[in-house]
Amino acid sequence: MKMTEIGEETLKQYRGYLADREKSIATIDKYLRDIRTFLQWMGENRSITKEKVIAYKAWLQEHYKTSSANSMLVALNGFLDFMGETQSRVKTVKVQKQMFRSTEKEMSRAEYKKLIEKAYRMGREQTALIMETIGATGIRISELKYITVAAVKSGKTEVSCKGKKRQVYLVKELREKLLKYCRKKGICKGSVFVSRFGNPLDRSNIWSQMKAIGAAAGICPDKVFPHNLRHLFARVFWEKWKDLFYLADILGHSNVNTTRIYTMTTVKNHGRRMQVLGLVT
Repeated sequence: MKMTEIGEETLKQYRGYLADREKSIATIDKYLRDIRTFLQWMGENRSITKEKVIAYKAWLQEHYKTSSANSMLVALNGFLDFMGETQSRVKTVKVQKQMFRSTEKEMSRAEYKKLIEKAYRMGREQTALIMETIGATGIRISELKYITVAAVKSGKTEVSCKGKKRQVYLVKELREKLLKYCRKKGICKGSVFVSRFGNPLDRSNIWSQMKAIGAAAGICPDKVFPHNLRHLFARVFWEKWKDLFYLADILGHSNVNTTRIYTMTTVKNHGRRMQVLGLVT
């Protein structure tokens, strides 16, 4: 099939192709957005060549952060494979390993507590409990559906993501809050976090509600997003137990190097540790 023939039907087929490979809905949606970005960049002349893909890679580097550009190239390479255009694949942009994590987006425990308290004061009980659930378990926002009434009662749930299954433990304090919420809302079975019509929650709504609560609480908006709560959990766990492999299992990471990203120290903390060495006379 030529690139000029690519339309919604082709993208629909690609969606099915990704679903067959057990990609998550969020991943599939992202890949399709990235492919549409590429097609828009191509314009009317959609004949594919390696040179054009290289030019697109250069354009991505000019307009996106390296991490974003690389994720878009991964999506494009997968699509090229699907289209039988493997000869046009390109390498991702090489990135020097990052030694320290940025503090600009790092949410502190004090800010986390402030965010939760503000949510309750604003009457956003559901959003407050969602934030506490992610913060206390380290689950992804896409895994909230596994927090069911039965799971809350038993104290644990089995989460399936990216072809892997893992056990998630719910602490006593969280279980008590969730059970009280379920009784209040008349939720007797199924997922705890649903819309008023009983449907799964839209992650974009959770995102926007968190942003509104964060603004009201006076917290930097760059720090307020669902996945940052997962990072907070990982940092707190690491600081307490210093067990990287255990943490990787809890977070559902196949590669412990992914977990290392969550536990990197800051430049400031690194400086303190170097100072303690006392190697200057």
